[in-house]
Amino acid sequence: MSQPLENIEKVLASHKLSSDDYAHIKKILGREPNLVEIGIFSAMWSEHCSYKSSKVHLNGFPTKAPWVIQGPGENAGVIDIGGGYAAVFKMESHNHPSFIEPYQGAATGVGGIMRDVFTMGARPIANLNALRFGNVLNDDKTSAHQRFLVRGVVSGIGGYGNCMGVPTIGGETSFDECYNGNILVNALTLGLAKSDEIFYGRADGIGNPVIYVGAKTGRDGLGGAVMSSDSFTEESKSLRPTVQVGDPFTEKLLLEACLELFKTDHVVGIQDMGAAGLTSSSFEMAGRSGSGMIMHLDKVPAREENMTPYDFMLSESQERMLLCAKKGSEAEIIKIFEKWDLDAAVIGEVTATGNMELFWHGEKCAEVPVNPVSEEAPVLNRPMSRPAYLDTIANVTINDFAKVSNQEAFEKLTKSMEVVDKSWIYTQYDSMVQTNTIKKGGMLDASVIRVKENGKALAMSADCNVRYCYIDPKGGAAAAVIESGRNVAMSGARPLAITDCLNYGNPENPEVMWQFGQGCLGIKEACSALTTPVIGGNVSLYNETNGISVFPTPSIATVGVNDDANKVLMSSFQDAGNTLYLVGEGKSEFGGSLYMKEICGTVAGVLPEINYDNELALWELVIEANKKGLLACAKDASSGGVAIALAKMSAVSGLGCDVSMTVMDERDIFSESMSRAIIEVKPENCAAFEAMLDGLACENIGTVGGNKIKINDVVMSMESLQDNYFNTFKRVIERDI
Repeated sequence: MSQPLENIEKVLASHKLSSDDYAHIKKILGREPNLVEIGIFSAMWSEHCSYKSSKVHLNGFPTKAPWVIQGPGENAGVIDIGGGYAAVFKMESHNHPSFIEPYQGAATGVGGIMRDVFTMGARPIANLNALRFGNVLNDDKTSAHQRFLVRGVVSGIGGYGNCMGVPTIGGETSFDECYNGNILVNALTLGLAKSDEIFYGRADGIGNPVIYVGAKTGRDGLGGAVMSSDSFTEESKSLRPTVQVGDPFTEKLLLEACLELFKTDHVVGIQDMGAAGLTSSSFEMAGRSGSGMIMHLDKVPAREENMTPYDFMLSESQERMLLCAKKGSEAEIIKIFEKWDLDAAVIGEVTATGNMELFWHGEKCAEVPVNPVSEEAPVLNRPMSRPAYLDTIANVTINDFAKVSNQEAFEKLTKSMEVVDKSWIYTQYDSMVQTNTIKKGGMLDASVIRVKENGKALAMSADCNVRYCYIDPKGGAAAAVIESGRNVAMSGARPLAITDCLNYGNPENPEVMWQFGQGCLGIKEACSALTTPVIGGNVSLYNETNGISVFPTPSIATVGVNDDANKVLMSSFQDAGNTLYLVGEGKSEFGGSLYMKEICGTVAGVLPEINYDNELALWELVIEANKKGLLACAKDASSGGVAIALAKMSAVSGLGCDVSMTVMDERDIFSESMSRAIIEVKPENCAAFEAMLDGLACENIGTVGGNKIKINDVVMSMESLQDNYFNTFKRVIERDI
């Protein structure tokens, strides 16, 4: 093996390792490490791979239920959806790369999450995303750059997903100044597999071959996992080489080759090469099995000259897999991948040593025990302190600001970047490929896809109100779980499980760490109360630039099952003359509301009350009434309250409405009380629907129809409403083009 390193302080600094880490590494190895070994520990002990700051808070997440086949710890989570089929899904972040290079950063985020899903043996059938950008409204450099990032990210997501033939069927996009220095790009893929044909990332069986398949390895993405485990500064643009470069056409071939391989009996285990590339995939596969591994790095297919063992182990080149095969099946496996014009090479074998032994042209260049890399990774119980700002904002109410007429507020809110239709974004995504999409982007609330194999439908929604998380990190995270589940339930599907992307600032800041800890408590509480276990996810920390961290942003994606694909409930008005009900109790609750942000110009107040019993009762009412065919549509009332929910339903359907709702304060039409929904019912079904309320608060608030929207003292023509709703976003985002 190569000689120990000189100038170790400089080497450690460049690998984001501390002197304590170095002492620990020497203890594990029983000697001084070489550069390859330093690179391995650096990647595996990075925040991105080891979760060293977050692990103590993630413990205790509810992860089990009768329908959960695989929870956290694998490439993706798996739930049983009935009829012999399983949904395989996961959400991950690609925040740092997307800020540095928006097109490739977003594209490779989509590619990576798709590999996580088809590695499990599932064919990807739907993509979602949750995107956060800074202020795009102004004429300054910051807003111009944010508009550039929006265009690049959206183009990258569409470019990759469309080439793969996987529909992007929904998601959410929001804007806030807190993301001016760090945008967030969270991507979800959902796949379908037979419930008894799930593949896992293991390297079992002494002597079994380890085979590299997919694209050749280059130097792109070197140090990506380490880069994503640090904050940004003005110099961060120099990190562009750490961003991977994607090739969706190669990934499409890899997908088809893997799915063909899975029909054989050759595979023991398979793992995507994502963050930290060959290092993470090999160590994770061996670690799950308690085995060791020999790898000959000079046998790895390379696309650049003069690559070193360090380059091969740390490269994050895309579209690559590592698989453990049954001995004797090598030729058959290579034949499959060569058929699809992909590289395949036997690069090693499984051993009983418990060590990762790396060779370069016959000479051992590194040897690291597998288990200590994961089992002894630093677990930090970082200092936490409650942010001082919480005390200054708690008592702020809308009454502290000059009163604005409801008409003026409504006109402004219907042009809010949070409210308006994002067709400029989602029309760049192919949402109908595979011909299973029932409810797509722009159709409000959850997106829905048909499962032809068993006649059911899968509903999914990604949500997080970041203002709620800022004013109450625990309650806000719980509210994200609640809203995501509510959106799924409003489509008639029963919410079954969540995946998450926990996006926070610098964990070395005690206030950020407190926000993170509180967010985890909120997710645990909500998932337990709603019986929607966490089956996987991702933590993204260090979303900070020049000392300014993003608001806590725990993005939550819920997946649910509707037993009848022919009974998917829509979220916009269906027919003139139908009756509108508001179900759920409303109060004057404006803490963290869209009204307070847009009309009062602040993010403050007390979070609206959370009541899990009321939430579950609402879900049950809608799911069961929909099964009986009593409902025409249902939409939750969340950001912007009942008024904005009605505005969206009206704009999307092209149908007006005449609504009069009971309020304590005239501004309560914009209140954001939770556990409420607007439900449209045909007149002949009203009696049967009302008979199902079982004590739930409910008010008949009006009817669908007409050429204007009227809500208490607010009136707007359909022409004006639809212009605000459908044209505002394009006007803003194309300002520089």
